[in-house]
Amino acid sequence: MPTNLNPQSQTSAIILPATGAAGVQAGVADSTAHDRAVAGQTILTACPFGAYTGSLDFLTGASMQVDYVYKKLGGDVIDIELTVDNVYAAYEEAVLEYSYIINTHQSKNSLSTMLGHHTGTFDYEGRLKNPSALTGAGDPQIAVRYPRFQFSSAKRVGGGLSQVGGLGGSIAEYSGSFAPAANVQDYNLQKIIEDASTSGEDTAGESVDFAGKIDDNQKITITKVYFVSPRAMWRFFGYYGGVGVVGNYSTYGQFADDSTFEIIPTWQNKMQAIMYEDSIYTRTSHYSYELINNKLRLYPTPSYWSMQLDRIWFKFYVEEDPWKEPDGYHDGTLGVNNMNTLPYENIRYENINSMGKQWIRKFALALCKEMLGQIRGKFTTVPIPGEAVTLNHAELLGQAKEEQDQLKLSLTEMLATMEYTELAKKDVELSDATTATFKNSPLPIFVG
Repeated sequence: MPTNLNPQSQTSAIILPATGAAGVQAGVADSTAHDRAVAGQTILTACPFGAYTGSLDFLTGASMQVDYVYKKLGGDVIDIELTVDNVYAAYEEAVLEYSYIINTHQSKNSLSTMLGHHTGTFDYEGRLKNPSALTGAGDPQIAVRYPRFQFSSAKRVGGGLSQVGGLGGSIAEYSGSFAPAANVQDYNLQKIIEDASTSGEDTAGESVDFAGKIDDNQKITITKVYFVSPRAMWRFFGYYGGVGVVGNYSTYGQFADDSTFEIIPTWQNKMQAIMYEDSIYTRTSHYSYELINNKLRLYPTPSYWSMQLDRIWFKFYVEEDPWKEPDGYHDGTLGVNNMNTLPYENIRYENINSMGKQWIRKFALALCKEMLGQIRGKFTTVPIPGEAVTLNHAELLGQAKEEQDQLKLSLTEMLATMEYTELAKKDVELSDATTATFKNSPLPIFVG
């Protein structure tokens, strides 16, 4: 009996159909809930990550992408060796790629503001696990919000400079004191502070607020040493004891029982008050000192002081690791520190506008070309009776790579022109152009 060599089918087993899953088409409103559920389950199993399969809008877009790929690759002329699942996977990857590029762009805009603020934890799909903890009530997605500018990076640097300058900062500053002893000229402030930190009390038996803050041999930076005398006349206004004339120091002939005021700038009074306070420190303190490596030397030796020995006060702060969170408050050490810890999740499909969705369609098409080229590349030629058919895998792969690179480049370049700094420059140009335009226009003359 002769062998039957006729094939069971003359059609390829893998051919891309003209439409996607049933029930998820342009007429979604006309589809039944059952149809949408079936279609959604079909796309859900086809998308490798499932990052957007909970969105009906995404399911509709993925389904219609099948129609788009079918028409663009000539599926009505020649078979396309792709499955519907391949198109769904390409569409999901295109949306994720778009979200990645947009979030990277927004990171450049907002990173300086968001440094130090709350970050988040993410699941395998890139979704926040605790969105309400960051934004409170309402829409929790941060990626589509417009942040308030807070210049966190500049403020953190300014805080460090303020600390060095003795104006406060991001590190807690403490104060302490000790009683000088007769005939003792040198005092080890490092040891005095460490002992008070260990015992919780200073040499007068008073509790200190830096108890337990200083470890053994931990560096302490002294910012100020001063002597407070209760006998000093701490007056800037008033009878005889302070400055007789507040204002112009050259008119001393205006002395009266009380202060004489003149109309002068406020800053001049500020400077006078500062100089008066410095005069008290210098002229009525009865001592001077030098401080080297936290070793204090008093001049003259306290035994020469013709007054009761009072306490010497000092201010200091403790050097801490820059990534250690301080006690009692949060200063952002555990917050956002770079792009990786920004609380940006994948942009919701519903928040992508028409321009973004058109980019996604084109990028998904390029991915489909890449997959089709890989598939056809496995069969460079297909033998047929008396001839062979050469497939266009190399051309498809070349086109796919060029289109993907061009789409990414064009989107990145477009976003670069829309960074907040660039928008500010455009506002300046617009303002200047508007001013130049109206400068040449006649001005109305007011007639009273």
